[in-house]
Amino acid sequence: MALWPVAGSRVASPFANPPDPGMPTPRAEAGEVRTLVVGRGITMQGTVQNAERLVVEGTFEANSLHANQLLVASGGLLTGVAEVDEAEIAGTLDGTLTARNMLLIRSSGRILGTARCRRLQVDEGGEITGQMEMTTRPTRHDPIPRPSSENS
Repeated sequence: MALWPVAGSRVASPFANPPDPGMPTPRAEAGEVRTLVVGRGITMQGTVQNAERLVVEGTFEANSLHANQLLVASGGLLTGVAEVDEAEIAGTLDGTLTARNMLLIRSSGRILGTARCRRLQVDEGGEITGQMEMTTRPTRHDPIPRPSSENS
């Protein structure tokens, strides 16, 4: 089975009509969660922004990761820096994790490095090696307000 059209065939290339740069990018339908999955046996590195859910079953080396939900599956490995609303770790996270709300470490989960969260649940067998910080309110990645210059 050919993945690309054979010369002279009538099958159109998926790249025959590239999208118009002026057109808006497709948005997720209502109720649909934008999910990025790094599958088993796949290694990926880079930056993720604006993902609703990131599932790591393989290996992801994150320069910067911003998502609503993070799931590191059993056997998955995430290294680097991650900032999410909620995280569930069943594999290994090696680096710095900020979970603005809930962090759940499953029995097969391991965190090596620094973890920050508002609420923490660790199943029996789950491991944290490094620094753990509990926050009192959800943290935001908004800029820190500067003091007013009235007294300058």
